[in-house]
Amino acid sequence: MPVSRLPNDPNLEQLKNHAKVLQCFVRAGVPEAGELVREFHPRPPGDLTEFSRADAQLVIARNYGFASWAKLRQYVEVVTRYARSPHREAVGASDLASEFLRLACLTHGDDDPQRWRQAAELLAAHSGLAAASIFTAAAVGDVSAACGWLAGDPSLARLEGGPHRWEPLLYLAYSALDEGDGAGCRHVDVARLLLDAGADPNAGYLWEGLPSPYTALTGAFGSHGGSLDLARLLLERGADANDSQALYELSGAHDDPGPLELLFAHGLGRGTGGVWHARLAAAHPTPAQLVEDELVKAAADNWPRRARLVLEHGVDVDGVGTNHPIFEGHTAYELAVLNASTDVVDLFMAAGAAGGAGAAGAAGAAGAAGAAVRADPVLEFLGACLRADRTTVDRLRGEDPAVVARAIARRPHHISAAADKDRLDAVILMADLGFDVNAAARYPHQQTALHGAAFNGNLAMVEFLVAHGADPSAKDCSFRATPLGWAEHNQQTHVVEYLREVAR
Repeated sequence: MPVSRLPNDPNLEQLKNHAKVLQCFVRAGVPEAGELVREFHPRPPGDLTEFSRADAQLVIARNYGFASWAKLRQYVEVVTRYARSPHREAVGASDLASEFLRLACLTHGDDDPQRWRQAAELLAAHSGLAAASIFTAAAVGDVSAACGWLAGDPSLARLEGGPHRWEPLLYLAYSALDEGDGAGCRHVDVARLLLDAGADPNAGYLWEGLPSPYTALTGAFGSHGGSLDLARLLLERGADANDSQALYELSGAHDDPGPLELLFAHGLGRGTGGVWHARLAAAHPTPAQLVEDELVKAAADNWPRRARLVLEHGVDVDGVGTNHPIFEGHTAYELAVLNASTDVVDLFMAAGAAGGAGAAGAAGAAGAAGAAVRADPVLEFLGACLRADRTTVDRLRGEDPAVVARAIARRPHHISAAADKDRLDAVILMADLGFDVNAAARYPHQQTALHGAAFNGNLAMVEFLVAHGADPSAKDCSFRATPLGWAEHNQQTHVVEYLREVAR
């Protein structure tokens, strides 16, 4: 039985109540409760009518992946201490400085360029706003204002405050303002002042209590991603490079190994994982898992330069990292084949990946992919579909006519993956083969191919899918939005007009 995942913002009193209910159910002989005990209690009492509250708490803790109730309680206390929900701060704060900070910073919930423009307008209209507090000075990057506050009290560098209860370094790192939004916007210089005064380079918070800390380094890559200067400064001053959320922020970038090179130079994949790993214990990935995840992501997104960089640092080519649900339990090599990442397939074969070992040196990436996975023709077939490689598809069908049905059964949502990658040729091929155009991807949003096509603004693909039975009223599981809603969100005007006409 797999361990369960704690809910966001876990509550100790609720967990105690769960343990109390479990104790009652076990003593009453409820079969499911007994099964839970047998799975997670290392030494269950012989007579379950004597099952104690401490026994129940141990089962609850181990069910959530913690070795003991004490470890679970310690984790919940850490989450309670650092949990923040900046995106839920009320609009129209009681004071101007708080409203400015709410508008100026990324909150990962209601981020909108219009808010940042409002923040810049407030700053232009109120000359003293940057100096209103150490938090506003940090968000603006105003060296003079920051010097004034820190000269009077250096301990302000670690003060939590403002609308988000952040330290100044976090308001700086998550500021969406740039040098064009006011005289003296020099965030790196202000960050240096804060660090000199004792600011914590590993300052961070837990967004809605999730176990992936949003650190200052995360903000440096997310808000100030145009330059690595802030990230480099934080790393030089002690920020731990094994930063799970910072690595997530880099996932949306192109195949640029620069940020990863910087992190590897400062300890990515090595050491203990830093202060946040110590705080979050079993709920936070190890350094080894983090770098294996980077290999998996490089395979899924066809990033050969990143894959090569990660392999050069001795990462296990067959590692599955955190085994995130989005990767459906596949190894990096399998994902490279599935996602037609043919350049990455060659790299993995040369590195001795399971399934590809011994085939290194085969001519041609697509041919190498085929040679390497003969033990799993379904995997090869799915990869050929995503490449729109009709020659390989026809060859595999000729060798085994049942391969089409087995491929659809294994990954019915593969057509949705093709739409996400904006591959109209692959979508057409898979529709011809019998893939259901309304099959929803399993993770993260369970969206259909039409959602992906609409979001990407591919009108030709949208028209093709609708003509072949795609349901314009289908809703994804996360936002409960139709394809039209996805097109509107991404401002795909032509697709919006077409889908509105379809609806009429």
